[in-house]
Amino acid sequence: MKTVKAKIAAWMTLLTAFLAVLLVVFMIAISSSVAVRTAAGQLEDVVRNNLGQVRMEQGKPQMDSGFRFYHNGVSTFIYSKKEALLAGQLPVSFASAASSEPFRNGVVRMVDAGEVRYLLLDLWLAADWENGVWIRGLVEAPENSRSTYNLLKVAMIVLPVFMALAAAGSYWIIRRAFRPLDSINATAAAINEARDLSRRIGLAPGQDEFSRLGSEFDHLFERLERSFEAEKQFTADASHELRTPVSIIKGACDYALKYDETEEDRQETLDMIKRQAEKMSVVISQLLSMTRLEQGTEQAGMERVELRGFLRGLCREQAYDTGRVLVTGANGTDMELSCGTDRICVQANPALLSRLVINLVENALKYGRTDGRVWLSVQRCKQEVLLQVTDDGDGIAAEHQEKIWQRFYQVDSARSGDLGAGLGLPMVRQIAQLHGGYMTLASEPGRGCTFTLHLPEILYF
Repeated sequence: MKTVKAKIAAWMTLLTAFLAVLLVVFMIAISSSVAVRTAAGQLEDVVRNNLGQVRMEQGKPQMDSGFRFYHNGVSTFIYSKKEALLAGQLPVSFASAASSEPFRNGVVRMVDAGEVRYLLLDLWLAADWENGVWIRGLVEAPENSRSTYNLLKVAMIVLPVFMALAAAGSYWIIRRAFRPLDSINATAAAINEARDLSRRIGLAPGQDEFSRLGSEFDHLFERLERSFEAEKQFTADASHELRTPVSIIKGACDYALKYDETEEDRQETLDMIKRQAEKMSVVISQLLSMTRLEQGTEQAGMERVELRGFLRGLCREQAYDTGRVLVTGANGTDMELSCGTDRICVQANPALLSRLVINLVENALKYGRTDGRVWLSVQRCKQEVLLQVTDDGDGIAAEHQEKIWQRFYQVDSARSGDLGAGLGLPMVRQIAQLHGGYMTLASEPGRGCTFTLHLPEILYF
């Protein structure tokens, strides 16, 4: 099976051979013309030189020592006014044609003399107003067949060597140019064999097609790896978290079918199954949301959001107890009094930002004191916008503060309730990162927690 490189090299070699043949044909076509022009120029030079070596004395031509009857293939003859040969010996092949060829002053022309062709030039040398002599130059015209034969002979020797060099050079250049493609193919094959999506082609940055193709493949592998890892994570998380409620539901059903329960026992069993089903629903919903965020399938359409008005509206929609959930300005001042015309805006997806705030508030209400409070505030700090959710609960110990962002991690599972899954804070961090921000936690045991969302501020006009 021929490779693409071999096919391209073969086509380039054929194209080179075709162009070489065209060049030979072109050279054959112009060689005769060039040869005739060269011979004509040589003829004119010799005849005009001889013309300068002839002088007329008493009506008779006298030749100086520089006059040559034969020079560089050109024969020179002197004729009288009446076209009688005065000096020079005509070639035998031209003798028959000489008598029929009229004299034409200063015109180079081709004359056929049987099997031989000649170039002819006549120049008139005047002695007085009426008398003078003709200086005729004659040179044998170049033979096309001979020059063509010589050119073809050289071409037959040179062309095979030229084609071999063209084929070798073409294949070397193509092989070198296709080297990035070999790297792409090898990486794809390695990924297919080892099922290792972490492999990358890693071509050097460039503007050529292969560099761009390698970069696109690396982006593709990266997206595939993220999707595959998200799928693995979702499968592992779902199997881990759903195992317990499924086991409880299965055990409750087996018990209800095995024993004759009273109406009160049956109602208690149904309540238990409902609670576990609701927990499964919450877990699946949160896992799907996190997976979509990781894979980028849940599009986050960004828009300008004025945070203070956004928080007030969100609290009204969620119908939070205004005595427990307080929206404040900077330094704990009343939001309504502190905002005025000072508007703090960010680029955010309202739905995702709502989910982030709701998770933080519900987390604070769940883990805070029974009658404790939660404060929401917004402020600027060093070209950032800080959205803070503060509670007055028991706080989180230092050894747990980094772990709470992990999936399914719970500081105190006994306080999480039946629907707690340990996915709220990981989702909060994920939403923050999607907005180009990050989360921080400040907490001390017995003094509550402050979760802070850091976002870049946009100017409001």
